[in-house]
Amino acid sequence: MTESRGAVGPVDSVLAALADPTRRQLLGQLAAQGEATATTLAAALPVSRQAVVKHLAVLDAAGLVSGSRVGREMRYVVRPAALDATARWMATLAAEWDGRLARIKRVAESEAEALRWEDGS
Repeated sequence: MTESRGAVGPVDSVLAALADPTRRQLLGQLAAQGEATATTLAAALPVSRQAVVKHLAVLDAAGLVSGSRVGREMRYVVRPAALDATARWMATLAAEWDGRLARIKRVAESEAEALRWEDGS
């Protein structure tokens, strides 16, 4: 990540939001339903509607969902862009680690070959 120390970037916000299993479940429900109210979402969870609203606020702040008022209801939908950006960051991180591990493997194999050569094997 390129954020400075102490600064909370978009990836950090997404990961923090997804650290909670209830929020992951809410995001999954919204992805499956396409659109839902806090009341509808709360009906499928063992938490209150007020707790669902608080969780949705965290997901909204992380850019994972958005809410829009339809009459008296607030309807929420998934916003995939923040999740996509986080997935790209994770893929880049994984590729960097794969490169590091490949270099370590080459060094280890080279050292093993040198030891075999010294032993006359």
